[in-house]
Amino acid sequence: MTVTTPELDPLLLDPTRLSITALLAATRWAEFKFVRDSLNLSDSALSKQISTLSKREYVEVKKGHVGKVPRTWLNLSRAGHLALQAHLAALQDIADRSARHVSDDEHAGSGPPGLSS
Repeated sequence: MTVTTPELDPLLLDPTRLSITALLAATRWAEFKFVRDSLNLSDSALSKQISTLSKREYVEVKKGHVGKVPRTWLNLSRAGHLALQAHLAALQDIADRSARHVSDDEHAGSGPPGLSS
C-alpha cells in the first residue's frame, strides 16, 4: 500500500503569497485596495506578488472603472483554490506528524540515551 503525502507548493511558501491566496479564498473579486490594506502591503509589493500568482494562473485579474476611477479586482482561480487546499493539507500533515513524534518521544523517555537526570 502506497501512502501519498501532500506536497508543499513552493510558490505558497512565501508568507505574502500564502496570505494573498488565503484572503482571496474567502472572497470573490476583491478589490486591489481591499487586499492591499488587509495585508498591510504597498501597491508595488502587492502588484509584484499578484503578477507571480497570475503567471501560475492562481489569481485572476480584472481591470475596469467605477465612474472615471480605474479599479483592479482580484479573484482566486480554481487552480489557486486547489493549490491552496493542497498546500494547507501538506502543512497539516507536517503538524500531525510532528505531534505524533512529540507524543512518541514523551512515551520513550525523558532524554537522549546515555544521559541521566
